Amino acid sequence: MAFQCIAGLIIFVAVSWAVSENPRAVKLKTVFTGLFIQFLLAVLLLKLPFFRQIFIVLNSAVLGLVEACKAGTSMVFGYLGGGTLPFSESFPGASYILAFQALPLLILMSAISSLLFYWKILPALVKSFSWVLKKTFGLGGAEGVGVSANIFVGMVESPLFIRPYFPDLTRSELFSLMTTGMATIAGTVMVLYATLLKDTIPDVLGHILVASIISAPAAITVAKTMIPETRPVTSGDATPPETATSSMDAVTQGTMQGVELFINIVAMLVVLVALVYIVDLLLGLLPHFQGESFTLKRLLGWIMSPVAWLMGIPWHEAHTAGSLMGTKTILNEFLAYMDLGNLPKDALGQNSRLILTYAMCGFANPGSLGIMIGGMGTMAPDRRSEIASLGLRAVLAGTIATCMTGAVVGLITAVG
Repeated sequence: MAFQCIAGLIIFVAVSWAVSENPRAVKLKTVFTGLFIQFLLAVLLLKLPFFRQIFIVLNSAVLGLVEACKAGTSMVFGYLGGGTLPFSESFPGASYILAFQALPLLILMSAISSLLFYWKILPALVKSFSWVLKKTFGLGGAEGVGVSANIFVGMVESPLFIRPYFPDLTRSELFSLMTTGMATIAGTVMVLYATLLKDTIPDVLGHILVASIISAPAAITVAKTMIPETRPVTSGDATPPETATSSMDAVTQGTMQGVELFINIVAMLVVLVALVYIVDLLLGLLPHFQGESFTLKRLLGWIMSPVAWLMGIPWHEAHTAGSLMGTKTILNEFLAYMDLGNLPKDALGQNSRLILTYAMCGFANPGSLGIMIGGMGTMAPDRRSEIASLGLRAVLAGTIATCMTGAVVGLITAVG
């Protein structure tokens, strides 16, 4: 297993170099620094007892937030939102309705995030991470802030921290920001994904948070390999948007933004699941292979099986894991996490589930690409065409970065 993971890391970096715009300008120091920092962070965050205790505390916090959200949904939606049932369930879980019981957590987290913004807590965390990245990778001030912000907020919100500097970013800095946005997830959805996997991975919120942190150096490594820096970096500091006038105003604005996110996710889930069903119907018209009909999940499993194996997943589980990675890449990580949480216990081993939790923790998919181009293009309309041209490359880079994270976690679990 250790050999698989080491081979995976080498191959993932090699692929990044093979598609580089300027292979000769790639700095080996940046590559080795990124791999070292990612591995060091993973060891510290996953192996030290202090951080293990933090995971337990975070898991308790998730349960508290879920219960708090349930109190709100129960009052508004009654038994549809998790309140007392006026009838008996025909089977356990029959009364669980995703749109009324799980997704409203997004609205609560959006409100809390907005409040943390107003209280200057999130900006302080971003500045701390930015300082570390500037010292280790030599990133410019604006780039370091933008990359750091991606660890805590979404790929559209993070550029707001450096909006005044956005038009002046070099091509490499712009791509680095886009790649990090694809390789990490927003704090608003971390808790939601943790609730989906709470019965599958112990203390899962801690793992999802760690995944977003250690994927940042991987994203920088891949980005600087695919588009090396050849110009002077952009200086600058964090300038978070000041829109709220009070704590209550911050909660109100965060709630409204959460509602918009909630509606977008509900709509995307309905459409994406329907499209997958249509594709499966069309594939079902083909002759059966090995006694089974073709499905999108089955095809994606074959395509992504070698990638899953390179992250340390045993070959006999690679097809199942590859299907999940394919779902995450072609559709989105939410559906992939839902599928992971619903898998039979004997479908994947515990180590494989943990590796996938890390490897799927990113926004690298076509739907997110459209959101990113729209958001960044609005901030820098003169660079919209450049942002769009880098889009598919950023999806590839973000996918490679999260696969590197999966391989690092696989390596750590392999060596104990």
